[in-house]
Amino acid sequence: MAKSPSTPGLTELTTFVTTDYAAITRGRSLPRRDYEKAKGNKTCGWVPANMSLTPFDLIADPNPWGSAGDLRLLPDPKARYRTHPKGAATALDFVMSDIVELDGAPWLCCPRAFLKKALADFEKETGSSVIASFEQEFQIRNAGWSSEPAFALSALRHADPFGPELVGALDEAGCEPENFIAEYGRDQFEITTAPAPGLVAADRCVAIREITREVARLKGWRASFAPKTAVSGVGNGVHVHLSFVNKQGKPTAFDAKQPGRVSALAGAFAAGVVRHLPALVALTAPSPISYLRLQPHHWSSAYTWFGERDRESSLRICPTVSIGGKDPARQFNLEYRAADATACPHLVLGAVIRAGIEGIRAKLSTPHIFSGDPETLSEAEKKKLGIQRLPQSLSAALDTLKADATVSGWFAPVAMETYHGMKRMEMKLIAGVEGDALCQRYSEIY
Repeated sequence: MAKSPSTPGLTELTTFVTTDYAAITRGRSLPRRDYEKAKGNKTCGWVPANMSLTPFDLIADPNPWGSAGDLRLLPDPKARYRTHPKGAATALDFVMSDIVELDGAPWLCCPRAFLKKALADFEKETGSSVIASFEQEFQIRNAGWSSEPAFALSALRHADPFGPELVGALDEAGCEPENFIAEYGRDQFEITTAPAPGLVAADRCVAIREITREVARLKGWRASFAPKTAVSGVGNGVHVHLSFVNKQGKPTAFDAKQPGRVSALAGAFAAGVVRHLPALVALTAPSPISYLRLQPHHWSSAYTWFGERDRESSLRICPTVSIGGKDPARQFNLEYRAADATACPHLVLGAVIRAGIEGIRAKLSTPHIFSGDPETLSEAEKKKLGIQRLPQSLSAALDTLKADATVSGWFAPVAMETYHGMKRMEMKLIAGVEGDALCQRYSEIY
């Protein structure tokens, strides 16, 4: 990792971070020299009630923790992200950390530990491992740019050198950026990264958000990943791409002889995800404004729908390219689309994998691959195809999560108590705030 020059009078800091149930990346800093001297044997204190913090920085009341208890942040040396963007006085340097008990055992509410266990269980169950990548959309606020056409070269150039600086910072941090895209919405962009092992992919998702915000901040702007920055505006989604490889590195999600080229393994996985989607969105689209985005005909997810190359489906079979003789099996992946940046990436990926494992254990068949518009179907047709409307509010989604004993059962009871308590408090804090004012509040946080 490249070292930035030291600045007289400044001591560079390294921050141990965790991304909590509210999808806020929080942490504690120490001198960089102390972290590097310790060679990975350094931890710092953490507090159980921190997991009950709402996005508005008030701890849910009641919560299971109160003022008692102590935990540690245990950094993962392989998940350090360090970059020195142009204009920064010091490097942005942070390490993804697990929340652990004082003896080092995983804490019951740690999202990163939840994902690690899900990945390990998937591998044990199937003999394959998860490869993933997160696409993330965001908008630049307060830049004062003129309006440019969607997807236009001019939209990229009017932001210059923001794009090159962001990609450069992500490169330096080891995030492997692939595409920087001017998106459909005004001042909206998307950043994509190379596929990686599941834990690395979720860590990178967090790193990309923080590095993007840092590069924008240094220019006096705000980068907002909020699912909606205005009611009538275009939404910002987080799309999770998943595929599987066995221990020999051979793809196991692809089968050219099956409908949609979906292997039996991937089909059972998809069936589990579709079955539990109504409860999953309480974890993957977990803010009141998430449901302004999850609407029909918004190129977003509104139904439990397994589709092929259709951006309205909640779980999509992605296209493959044969140009230049490329191998479709190595490109093949499924895309979970019912997620946004108000959700913790580790929780999102872990929950989707858990749902897939349920489908595999139950030996479910590949869901019906639907093509069309669910809004045109009768209720009887939807029922036959297994298509149902997703919850239309956070409150309804939380009720669905509570009623789904399988999904709730993936978590320790105290974790579910913490999550529901924090989310109910979040809704209480924004009671009476609606429309664009509500979107504005979330755009200032996410």
